[in-house]
Amino acid sequence: MTHTPELHFVTCPELPKPGADGQANVTSATTHRMAYWQWGNPQAPHVVVCVHGLSRQGRDFDVLAQAIVQASPGTRVVCPDVVGRGHSDRLADPMGYQVPHYAMDMVTLLHHLQPQTLDWVGTSMGGLIGTVVAAQVGPRAVMPVPVPVRKLVLNDVGP
Repeated sequence: MTHTPELHFVTCPELPKPGADGQANVTSATTHRMAYWQWGNPQAPHVVVCVHGLSRQGRDFDVLAQAIVQASPGTRVVCPDVVGRGHSDRLADPMGYQVPHYAMDMVTLLHHLQPQTLDWVGTSMGGLIGTVVAAQVGPRAVMPVPVPVRKLVLNDVGP
């Protein structure tokens, strides 16, 4: 178990740009790296994802992450730097800086982490992303998550 965070990266796809015919140009799709800070036992089956607001970064959750890990040693806390912030890459297309793209990155991260149970803490933009991710279950999910969000904590998220 770590009481200081470890920096990791996951490779995420960028959304393909539509071509002149309106169809997605998959051949022009690129990737970017999203950074995430991980606290606690890297093999812990229970994961708490903490996602920051618009102009912030994953280290905003240091105090909360440390408190969660100390109170529940069987928990891993993951605090990503949303693309374009912190240690994450910038996007090639500035139109990609939108909640659906951020949610797709988080689903990629969740598939990488393979949690058995999942809770989400989101501040402002991170709460909006969490709401989209939490909805990705069932047969109509556009970006199916590997495990449903069990608890969703929203901080400073407007209607």
